[in-house]
Amino acid sequence: MKNKLSIALLAFSTLLATAAMATENGPKRYNIAEHGAVGDGTTLNTKAIQAVIDECAKKGGGTVVIPKGAFLSGAIFLKPGVNLEIQQDGILRGSQNIEDYPKSMRRIEGHSEPWRAALVNGDKVDHLHITGKGMLDGNGEPYWKLFYSRRSADRTTTNLSVERPQLTFIQNSKDVLIQGITFHNSGFWNLHLYRDQQVTVDNCRFEAPHGAVPNDHAPSSDGIDVDSSQDITITKCSFSVGDDDIALKGSKGPFAMQDKDSPPVERIHIYDCVFEAGGGIMTCGSEATIVRDVDIKRCTTTGPTVLRLKLRPDTPQQYENISLDDITINGPGVVILSVAPWTQYFDLKGQAPPTSLVRNIKLSNIKGTGGSLGIVKGNDGTTFEDITLKNFNVTLKNADYDVSKFKAPKLDNVVINGTSVKAPQSSTAK
Repeated sequence: MKNKLSIALLAFSTLLATAAMATENGPKRYNIAEHGAVGDGTTLNTKAIQAVIDECAKKGGGTVVIPKGAFLSGAIFLKPGVNLEIQQDGILRGSQNIEDYPKSMRRIEGHSEPWRAALVNGDKVDHLHITGKGMLDGNGEPYWKLFYSRRSADRTTTNLSVERPQLTFIQNSKDVLIQGITFHNSGFWNLHLYRDQQVTVDNCRFEAPHGAVPNDHAPSSDGIDVDSSQDITITKCSFSVGDDDIALKGSKGPFAMQDKDSPPVERIHIYDCVFEAGGGIMTCGSEATIVRDVDIKRCTTTGPTVLRLKLRPDTPQQYENISLDDITINGPGVVILSVAPWTQYFDLKGQAPPTSLVRNIKLSNIKGTGGSLGIVKGNDGTTFEDITLKNFNVTLKNADYDVSKFKAPKLDNVVINGTSVKAPQSSTAK
């Protein structure tokens, strides 16, 4: 009996030793509050947090933890092998001093120029995880007020006329997971993904004021900007922002197709998301060239447009293979389609107007109550092919189907306000 007990104790001791060794040799965790950061909402922690990131990277990687508290910081730069966890009631809050976000050459609005870093930055950080139930707070109100003040004084003021930091900028990275985080009050775009592949954004919230301009509105507070990236999945997220909810971006201008820094946006999957405020479930075109193979399913909008395609008169654009299925609309202002010329700040640079192509667009199983069917109309050089509306059962405040506003789509079982709508035989709309 004693021998059996001894053997059992030896086995248990070995198990404990093995577990301890696995813990010791496994991924390390670095709580920033245990390394000099102060979560009082006023102490600037940029150097302390960056030092923890650097130490974590130097020692082989692991997870940098933002615990409960409000940790004020300027731009921080993640490194390969370093993950970020923001715990429940933990806040990484952006500084309101623009000088806390250094400038470097980087991608912004379809080109590269010296621009301010985001609050959280990552370059070539394959396998990065940004997770937790905490918050990234852009603390962006002063940046919004400055933008509107400048624009009030000079109506030619553009987005890039006033320096504002994004919340998160991840570029040149593969196999990235962003999960559980609340993105709050960004000074500019919330999450910018540039030249990334295999990114999942899961169960995150994106929020910024979207009321009256200028006092209750965050300009350019896009939720997610998918820029020149492939194989991106966005699932179970919610959006309530002052600009585009999910924007697919690339290059712009008459030479956009020659931009080697902007590969096509491809294989984008958007599932089970809720859109409360913003420009649209999915928008293409403020700067975009080739966008294809987009799949959107089981989403609900209470305000944003269902599908928004901006057609720039200065850019050769190609939007194709875009499918939206099982979409619920539930708001008096919801527009189902906004496919139309986008003439804000365009520049032909002395070139002839380019041609564009929109093809294989399908909206199916759309239901609920909204404002209008919207518009499908292009520039003189726009060609439309195979736009299909199938299995609609919607109640709309404006039920008119104005042929002059539509490049005639294929209609299959489209019911508006209880009446079946038939497609016209032809249309002169462009």
